Formats: sequence, C-alpha cells, structure tokens
Amino acid sequence: SGHVQLLPPQNVTLLSKDFDMILTWTPGEGSPPDVTYTVRYESQERMDKWIKVPHCKNTRSTSCNLTCVLPNFFVKVRARVKAVSGRFQSPWIESQFKEYYLDVELAPPVLNVNVKKNLIHVNASFPLATCVESFSWMYDLNLWEAGSEDKKQYEGIFRKNTVTIDTTALRGNYCLSARSSFQSIDFKRSKFSQPVCVLLNHKG
Repeated sequence: SGHVQLLPPQNVTLLSKDFDMILTWTPGEGSPPDVTYTVRYESQERMDKWIKVPHCKNTRSTSCNLTCVLPNFFVKVRARVKAVSGRFQSPWIESQFKEYYLDVELAPPVLNVNVKKNLIHVNASFPLATCVESFSWMYDLNLWEAGSEDKKQYEGIFRKNTVTIDTTALRGNYCLSARSSFQSIDFKRSKFSQPVCVLLNHKG
C-alpha cells in the first residue's frame, strides 16, 4: 500500500545568510527517494495570502532562495513547505517570521588589490543578489604591517568605491582585510575577510 502518509519536512527555518534570505528544511522521517518539495510565502502586508514560488515548486532541493521573490524588504515574511510523493502530500510546515532589512546577515567582502608603483588600489566585491544592490552596503578596510597589531582603519567606504593608499613611506610586507557593514536600525558588520598580503617597495 506504499506510504499511508507522508511525514512533513523538519527543521523548517527561514534564515538570513550572506546577504540572502533562504528557507531551509530537512526531509521528514522515512521520506521516499522520489520526494519533492513545494514552497510558498506570506507577507505581513497580506496575511493569509500564501504566494507561490515558481522556482521552488516540486524541487528536490532542501532549500529555497527567497531573496528576490520578496515584495518588500521592510516587511516581515514567513514561508512554508510541504513534501509531495506520487499522490501523497504532507501537511505544510511554517517557518518563523523574518524581515530582510532588519535580519540580514553579512558575509565578508572579497578584496581586489592592485599594487602600482607608489599606490595600492583596493576595492571590495560583495556576493549580492541584483535585487538588493540598491541598498547602501559599505565596507571597512584595515591595513597593517605583517606581525604588527597597529592597524590603519578606513571606515564606511561605499560599496562601489575604490580606496587608494599612498605606499611611498611603507616598506615590507603589508596586509589588508575588510568587512561588510550596513546601517539598519542598528549597525551590522560581518567578520573580517581573510587577509591579503603584499610586499611593498621591496629593494630586490
């Protein structure tokens, strides 16, 4: 008789990670190999109106990226997911509410470092979905001599801006690291990126 019932997905969580809002879940106990999942979401602007997510209908994945589906980044949303197998469907399981603007979690940017004769040009690239590029993401940059604790800080640089550092007076191995920052109700910051180190004015 196959499965008399299909157990619902477990650990259904709406999480903000690395600039994205993602629904994740784990398969229900004893899920058959052909199980697929369907996701919908609801916004606090329109409660009881569950909206379909076309790219997460009958998906085999156990996550669904909702970032660019969200109609409003300043309103709380929640999502729900059900399992489907053949003619069986599980009950829907709902996540908690999250708001992109308040709950966004930042990833460190990737630094592009270009060393010229007496200058370093540094810019940071962010793993952003196109729909959130308009937000005023910033980054903070640190520069220090390898082995030293004394860091020169450049703070609140607009995401697309390049920092130019005069290296005439610097000699030796210098390291750069950056973090993403974002002003919402409070100030959010990511961890610092892995340092990128360059040899300056090396008399070789």
